[in-house]
Formats: sequence, structure tokens, C-alpha cells
Amino acid sequence: MLFFPVIVSVFSLVFAYFLIKEVKKASSGSGKQIEIAQAIREGATAFLKRQYKTCGVVGIFLFFLLWLALDLKMAFGFLIGAFASGLAGLIGMMVSTSANLKVTEAAKSGLKPAFDLSFRGGSATGFLVVGLGLLVVSGLYSLFNDLEALIALGFGASLISVFARLAGGIYTKAADVGADLVGKIEKGIPEDDPRNPAVVADQVGDNVGDCAGMAADLFETYVVTIVAAMVLAALIFPLSNQFMAIILPLHLAAMAILASIISTYFVKLKKDGSPARALFRGLIIAGILSAVGFCPIIYKTAQSLEMALVDLCLPAIIGLLIAGGIFLITDFFTSKKHWPVRSIAEASQSGHGPNIINGLAVGMRSTIWPVVLISLGILISFNLSGMYGLAIAVVAMLSLSGLIITIDSYGPIADNASGIAEMAGLSGEVKGNTDTLDAVGNTTKATTKGYAITSAGLAALVLFSAYTQELLKTGKEIQFLLDDPRVLIGLFFGGIITYYFAALALTAVGKTAGKVVEEVRRQFREIPGLIEGQARPEYSKCVDIVTKAALKEMILPASLPLIFPVLIYLILGPEALGGLLIGSIIVGIFLAIKMTSGGAAWDNAKKYIEEGNLGGKGSFAHKAAVTGDTVGDPYKDTAGPAINPMIKVLNIVALLIISFLV
Repeated sequence: MLFFPVIVSVFSLVFAYFLIKEVKKASSGSGKQIEIAQAIREGATAFLKRQYKTCGVVGIFLFFLLWLALDLKMAFGFLIGAFASGLAGLIGMMVSTSANLKVTEAAKSGLKPAFDLSFRGGSATGFLVVGLGLLVVSGLYSLFNDLEALIALGFGASLISVFARLAGGIYTKAADVGADLVGKIEKGIPEDDPRNPAVVADQVGDNVGDCAGMAADLFETYVVTIVAAMVLAALIFPLSNQFMAIILPLHLAAMAILASIISTYFVKLKKDGSPARALFRGLIIAGILSAVGFCPIIYKTAQSLEMALVDLCLPAIIGLLIAGGIFLITDFFTSKKHWPVRSIAEASQSGHGPNIINGLAVGMRSTIWPVVLISLGILISFNLSGMYGLAIAVVAMLSLSGLIITIDSYGPIADNASGIAEMAGLSGEVKGNTDTLDAVGNTTKATTKGYAITSAGLAALVLFSAYTQELLKTGKEIQFLLDDPRVLIGLFFGGIITYYFAALALTAVGKTAGKVVEEVRRQFREIPGLIEGQARPEYSKCVDIVTKAALKEMILPASLPLIFPVLIYLILGPEALGGLLIGSIIVGIFLAIKMTSGGAAWDNAKKYIEEGNLGGKGSFAHKAAVTGDTVGDPYKDTAGPAINPMIKVLNIVALLIISFLV
């Protein structure tokens, strides 16, 4: 029965392999652009090697702890999940650092060749991630037929994702902020100017943060959502007919991978067309094909479970609609075409303070409609088929991850291509083509983060339901009532850990960025002829600063979701732990959406001014917008996205606690 998911996952990996070969065959050009790209690749590779050494030490310790405390199958599941998550991030980074140079070269032939190549690079990462994710889940379940091993698999994937999101986010935003504050504001030089000592570190950061980090993030969300739905099915349905309910998420994921692969052939940039329209056309086609393919698969399961087809099919379609709705809502709040971003830009004419105030307001507003959409999805799915209906909706939503990661990975590839073109001093037409791709990439990165956050929140709700069902299975019939002080305390502590986690991430970026600022100022001050372009900056000094700081600063926040649940359970019991999980989910969704959408709005407000609006580059409004973007960068690329895996680690640790302590 698991042949279909296994075969499709292998097919997805083979498809990704041929895309990678196609990208590698493309011309790299010659001269300075190769030298720059090589420096970016070496910096990114060196950082990930050091990051994974740190993760490896933690992983080995937890492997033996799970082996001794639980069993070898769970320890092995954890190891596979951690390894696969790290591999997804590593390959995502390698594809990106190879594709960005080739996109720069392709831009010499026009916008269409550059777009096609950047999309292929993104597709290689996207289908490698989902293929690997589906393969490890279906393969491990086939091998052990044990759902507890899958829970450990999700734990390993989530833990590495937290490290990747934190370390990559600290790295990229500290370099970016340091480069902007001295380069743009103090020295008045353009973005990605080769005279800026932090520019290579900034370009490296785009790869380790946006590519490796997002690949690991959506890999673990994809895996954990499928696992949570499978575990919930086993806990809800009687043993006699639960198998079909358990494997349904795997089959839905496999069908959506096929639909997404087909949809890539419809992503074509028409003459004088919009890259954004081409990307979203592919997403719409993938959603439609998935919806059509889901129905016959669900029909068999509904018959086996003696349920009406509509009770399972409609939640799956609702999940796809939620994915599309989140894209539209996030695009509205982060695109330069709409009033939220333009209101921030207009406020910048009055100074730095009004820019910050309006940016915060837009971020807060951006949480409303996603939460309304989530609430409608929960209400309809739950009324149709309970928590299992919600689980199917979330699986359907995440099933499009292959194309979502493609669209997201396209962004940093285009961004790096634009940076390489600037640093290599290429012609205006080439830079114009890469800038066009980059402008679309800024919006797509924002929309995919909104998708990741929403799906993470819904996946965590499914995990929480699995936690309550696990308690019932052990004979503890616990009700999470608001008149129970332990539940209330847990709710508050769920908010505390989420805010403290975000605060630590922001503080880490601020501290590291301060060191970068001092180093950039030192080089401008001490290296003769640097500002005139007559001397070469010491790029490696900034790379070394952010590498060391990012790895050091990620440890404390990453340890919080491991320690907090254990302490709360031991001190206040399972009622408080349940409250902690719900509190972190609710606060986490609001805080993460506010940070990512608000940060992207700040970024695009700056870019709107740089296009020649409201005074253009160098104007008073532009300087205020750069300040806003500096605040928004760690919001949207460090703290906000890292909340996704953090809330899922909390829920998975709670499930492991029940396995161990109860």
C-alpha cells in the first residue's frame, strides 16, 4: 500500500537531480563574476560545515539519550530526521550558490533566460525537499511499522530546522544590517557595492538563511504535518480500520508532488509578462490538479472508514484554498502595488519615527485576515470530520510544498544574481534584468514565509490534539479548563517562551550587527582609497565575525523548546504543559505573521522609494526607509521564521515526555 508514496518520492528526487544537472550545464561567464560567486560559495559552505558540527554534537547526545530512555527505533528515527533536514538545507544552499552566478550570465541574454534558469534552480531545491521528506516518512514507516519512531523523526527534523533558521537568520541579517547602516546611510553608496566590506557576508547570508534555512524549515513542517496526521489517525480510529486513515496523508502528499511537477511546465514567462504572474500561475495549476487527484484517493479511504466522501474531500480542498488565500493576503500586505507598503513609504517622508510606527501598524494588521482564514478552515474541517478532518486540511495545505519551496528559493537566487551583477560592474541591461527578478523575489519570499507560518500553526494544533489523545491512551482523562490555574499558568508561559525566544533572536542580530558596523567603519577609516574604489576591502573579516557570532548566539534560544516543556511538566503537570502548547501556538502565529509580513513591508517600502518614488535614492525619505528596513530585516528573516519550528519542537517534546514519563 506504500508503493505509491515511495515511487513518487523517488521520482521527485530524480526530477530534482536532472534539474540540478541542467543548472550546472548553463554558462557561468568569466572574469570577476566567477571570483565573486566563488567567494560566496566558499563562505556559505564553510559556515554550514561549522554549523552542522555544532548540530552534530547535540544530535549525538540526544540520539544516545533517546536510545537509553526510550528505544533504539526512536533514536534511529531521530537520527534520520536530523540528517535529512540538514541534508535538505545543505543541498538547497549548494543549488542556490551554483544557480545565482549562472542566472547573472543568463541575464546578458535577456529576462526570459534568466527567469527560466532561476526557476529551475528553485525547482531543484523544492522537489528535492519534498521527495526526501516523503521518502523518509514512508520508508521509516514501512521499515518499522511504528508511529513512535516517526514522532522521533519529526523531532530530529524540527530540531535541526530551529538551528538552521536561527543561525542562518542571525548570520544573514547581521551582515545585511551592518552593510546597510554604514554603506547606505553613512557613506551613501549603493546596495551590493563592492566597496562595502560586508557585502560578501551579506550575499553569503542570503544563501545560508533564505535557502538552507527555508529548505530545512519547510522540510520539517512537511514531515511533521504528515507524521502528526498519521499519529492522530492511529489514536482516533479503532484498530480494525485505522490503516487506511494512517496512510492517507502519504498518498495525498504523493499526488500533490505529481501535480506540482506537472505545473512547473506551465510556468513560462510570456513576452513583456510578469515573473510573479508566471510563478503564481504554476501554483494555481498545482492546486487545481491536486484537488482533482485527491478525490479518488480519498474515496477509497472514506469507504474503508465508513465516512461520506465529502467529509474528507472537502477538508482537503479547504486546505488548498487556505494555501492560496494566505498567498493573496500576504501579497497584499507586502507588495509595492498595494497601500500598506506605500503607506510606510509615504510616512518615511516625515522621518524615521513615522516609518517605524507605520511599519509596526502594518505588521499588526497583517495578522487579522490569515487568522480569520485559519479559523474558518478549522471550523468547517472540524464540523465535517473532527480533528482528523483538520489534519487532512493541513496535510493538503502542506502538500504543495514542492512548488512553494520552488517559489521561495527563486527569491534568493535572483537576489544573489543581482548582487553579483552589481559587484562585477555589469552593464545596466544585465543589472536591470536581475533587479526585475529580485523585485519579484522579495514578494515571493514574504508570501512563502506567511504560508510556512500558517501551516506550522495548524500542524502544531494537530500535534496538540495528538498530545491529548496520548494522555487518554495512558488512562489520564485530562480536561484543559480555564478555571484550572495550572492550565492558565501554562497558557501564560506559552506566551512567555515565544516572546523570549524571539527576543533572544533579535538581540543576537543586534549584537552581531554592531560588531559588523564597527568592522566596516574601521576598514573605511584605515584602508586608504577604499571609498574611492582604489583598494579592495577585507571581506573575510566580516564573514568571520558573523560566522562565529551566529553559531554562538543560536545555542540559548534553540535550547528553550527542549527545556521548557520538561520543566513545566515536572513542576505543574500535564495540564500546565497542555496550556503551554496552546499558548505558544496562539502567540506564535500572531507574532510570527506580524514579524514576517511587517518586515517584508518595510523592505519593499524602501525598494519602492529606490525606484524613484518620493525622492528616490539618497533622499530624506530613503534614509528613513533604510532604517525601517534595518528593523524589519531581523523580524522577517530571523525571529519570525524561527518561531515556526520552535512551536512544533515544543509539541513534539511533549509527545516524547508522555512516552517517557507517563
